[in-house]
Amino acid sequence: MKITELTDQLIASYASVGGINHLDGTNLPSKSGIVSLTTDLLALLFPGFFDNKVTHSSEIKMETALLMDSVAGRLEDELAKCFTHAPPNDAAQANPRTTARKMTLQFLAQLPAVREMLTTDVDAAFDGDPAAKSKEEIILSYPFVEAISVQRMAHVLHQQGVALLPRIMTEWAHERTGMDLHPGAQIGHHFFIDHGTGTVVGETCEIGNHVKLYHGVTLGARSTSGGQQLAGTKRHPTIEDHVTIYPGATILGGETTIGARSTIGGNVFIMDSVKPHSLVIYDGLDMRVLDKAEKKKASDYHI
Repeated sequence: MKITELTDQLIASYASVGGINHLDGTNLPSKSGIVSLTTDLLALLFPGFFDNKVTHSSEIKMETALLMDSVAGRLEDELAKCFTHAPPNDAAQANPRTTARKMTLQFLAQLPAVREMLTTDVDAAFDGDPAAKSKEEIILSYPFVEAISVQRMAHVLHQQGVALLPRIMTEWAHERTGMDLHPGAQIGHHFFIDHGTGTVVGETCEIGNHVKLYHGVTLGARSTSGGQQLAGTKRHPTIEDHVTIYPGATILGGETTIGARSTIGGNVFIMDSVKPHSLVIYDGLDMRVLDKAEKKKASDYHI
């Protein structure tokens, strides 16, 4: 069979199977362009960590200005594509480029605040992991830092109503780190995911301050059988302050709240709220919910 015949067959499938075509429509955001942008944004958040040369304080203003200018122009282009494809409001629909330029500046203005949050996350990782030798080690080698950094930036864009771009950012981080942190999730300060592989945080999760998760934790929805009818509803759990959730735990549902200062043991399955100061354990047969005052009585159970 010749290439021309194979081409004709594929073109015919474009007509018969049209649901996965995007022809003659608006110019969609560039996935590779967004990946490049995200990489440069990480360099802006962590100056001196992702360069192949020493960054001197005497040069930091010039180098940062050059990178900011490059990022601003490329981000504006990608946002304009997003607004042409799915405008979040009338202004974006009427003039995607003007809205993109305005939102680019608003986003870049949030980077210092994002850095403040990330400082608390690095602190939480260092304080919570005795294997860590330094904060430099955490920033350079812990995949969690990349995952939460991208999520926090993407969350800013998600809150501004930007379609596609925030999700492309977090899915790139998901691919690289194994952690699926939706840009819609609201995550407080001093957040840490230890190890992290396989951890999932859904779109409408609300996570408080000083929360620690381990690998394989799922904060998900009870059911997605309703499909698009569930869009915009609270489907994922709320985790209050100072909660620790151990590996393999699954917590589901938009009405489910894990009370402050609770500990959720490994491999438990929760679809109901847990009061503050609770200890939830699984002994191989049953799940038990205890008040932490009873923790010593539960010494035969391991988490």
